[in-house]
Amino acid sequence: MGGPDPMNILLYAVPAAAAVALLFAFIKARGIARRDEGEPGMAEIARAISEGADAFLKSEYKLLLIFIAIVFAGIWLGLGSITTAVAFLVGALFSVLAGYFGMKVATRANVRTANAARTGGINEALRVAFSGGTVMGMCVVGLGLIGASILYIITENGDVLTGFSLGASSVALFARVGGGIYTKAADVGADLVGKVEAGIPEDDPRNPAVIADNVGDNVGDVAGMGADLYESYCGSILATAALGAAAFIHSGDTLMQFKAVIAPMLIAAVGIILSIIGIFSVRTKENAGMKDLLNSLAFGTNLSSVLIVVATFLILWLLKLDNWVWISCSVVVGLVVGIVIGRSTEYYTSQSYRPTRKLSESGKTGPATVIISGIGLGMLSTAIPVIAVVVGIIASYLFASGFDFANVGLGLYGIGIAAVGMLSTLGITLATDAYGPIADNAGGNAEMSGLGEEVRKRTDALDSLGNTTAATGKGFAIGSAALTGLALLASYIEEIRIGLTRLGTTDIFVGGEAVSVQDATFFDFMHHYDVTLMNPKVLSGMFLGSMMAFLFCGLTMNAVGRAAAHMVDEVRRQFREIKGILTGEAEPDYERCVAISTKGAQREMVVPSLIAIIAPILTGLVFGVPGVLGLLIGGLSSGFVLAIFMANAGGAWDNAKKYVEEGNFGGKGSEVHKATVVGDTVGDPFKDTSGPSLNILIKLMSMVAIVMAGLTVAWSLF
Repeated sequence: MGGPDPMNILLYAVPAAAAVALLFAFIKARGIARRDEGEPGMAEIARAISEGADAFLKSEYKLLLIFIAIVFAGIWLGLGSITTAVAFLVGALFSVLAGYFGMKVATRANVRTANAARTGGINEALRVAFSGGTVMGMCVVGLGLIGASILYIITENGDVLTGFSLGASSVALFARVGGGIYTKAADVGADLVGKVEAGIPEDDPRNPAVIADNVGDNVGDVAGMGADLYESYCGSILATAALGAAAFIHSGDTLMQFKAVIAPMLIAAVGIILSIIGIFSVRTKENAGMKDLLNSLAFGTNLSSVLIVVATFLILWLLKLDNWVWISCSVVVGLVVGIVIGRSTEYYTSQSYRPTRKLSESGKTGPATVIISGIGLGMLSTAIPVIAVVVGIIASYLFASGFDFANVGLGLYGIGIAAVGMLSTLGITLATDAYGPIADNAGGNAEMSGLGEEVRKRTDALDSLGNTTAATGKGFAIGSAALTGLALLASYIEEIRIGLTRLGTTDIFVGGEAVSVQDATFFDFMHHYDVTLMNPKVLSGMFLGSMMAFLFCGLTMNAVGRAAAHMVDEVRRQFREIKGILTGEAEPDYERCVAISTKGAQREMVVPSLIAIIAPILTGLVFGVPGVLGLLIGGLSSGFVLAIFMANAGGAWDNAKKYVEEGNFGGKGSEVHKATVVGDTVGDPFKDTSGPSLNILIKLMSMVAIVMAGLTVAWSLF
């Protein structure tokens, strides 16, 4: 597809920007490593957490390597495409690297954040924790963009990027589910037995599950979230590039096609530079309150967002893309939707606002009312994000299509580019998210090292902010998943075109008339395969897709329950059999709890992950293209709403507990506190395992369907 020299120069700027991101991550990581770890006891605790995280990731990656090898062989030998197989391999390995690098720096940053809170105050501690999050953010965008752009430059074939995105999606699901099960098994065991039964504080060194709990923050909330957003980032760029090529397929203008393909990559590349500018603007004053801390992070992300709006207009103007002004407006729509979802999540999950405070108050009448109120809050919280996404879909479609619903090609491109816009500043958005578990671990280190009330107060303020930024990040990930999922759904039709061409099919029949496969429009394919709500194959697929969201959540929730039960039994056994733990005269067996979480996560993550991969293949073999489209629509619509409900309910339960721990409604140790701890325990798998994994489920099913499109068009039972 080449394009003239100026276009190629622009394309080469994309991997250059990705290289800048990786260099910036390296500089930040070196800066963190040079900082003082503090007292010997603090360094020892950090080492135990780091070793536990390493042990889990090594065992998880052994399983992943087997899976990657099998899928690599399946794509190469089964589908006969070595380039797609290599792209899958690169996507999977880069996803592993992004999670691993981010996690390694996070485990180094937590002890240095605790020490900064001890010696330099809250602003210094915020800078260290945020620098740790920055490494994760920059690794994700750098590796994602460098992989996708170099593959495209080498092959000049956008279709190859489907393999890259499938690799990212597959690893993301394993990392999210495995990390989520690990972290919540440890967290539930530590809270139920330590806080509720033994009455000891959070992160108390007498709790046998405390190291496993802190390890879980890194493998679940850093490595898992990193892999999740890496996959969203790659998926949005891939889907939009494919839709860009499709939008101009009938015009015969290959240069315009090329411009539409590289536009999302260029927006993402400039987003990296603007994220770095936003990162430099984040700072706060000493004795900052919760709202001050929130505002300091919000200023950085908002600055990057405003700058990317200006940059997008400039990029699309330079490309001279058809209808560039209104397509730029679609990017603005994506950013606005992201901000609305973020603010909505903040309102429903932060203890600075009424809903979470009311949830804390419901603890006066016991844990049952806390759970009922939390479920109700989660359900109510779905309204604003869903309406925002609906408005975003219609607005971005209309803007890009020139306000013509019949112009499907450009309209769908608008939706895809809105998703790219939402994720263009992921470098700083993910930095604010990954900052949370670092601050949480810093608080744990301060408690276990006995650093005193003032230090713990500072780390608690940072940790509480981290809960809100994490909940906002999850809302952001879910919103981007909805737009990316819709774009992937549209790009599936383009894969059908490619699949038919490979089979040697030259014409499809629409209303009894033959239409060339190469000239067929989106609607021609819809008519040919009878993709209507009256087709039982489509309806069956929709029901199966909706069921998949609940089946997947049920499997992951029960997996956390089983793993947590083993942890509860072990903590109780140690309190019972190792005399002197509660008096501080004997040390608990931390390694045993780490091993229980590791084995539980390994065992339990396989079945949900495999079901997500097998479902689209089986649906395609039975119901064909109409069934697969129904499956993807059902999974997207149900999964999106269910994911928002679970993430927000879980985040609200967590911060309701934190609000009580700040001294409200009786404070720590009160009956209200015990009730909110139970609520938080129920919310743990909601917000950190099942809810976030649904984003990946939505996109992974789409990616599997896209890669297997050739098989689906070649053969199906009905």
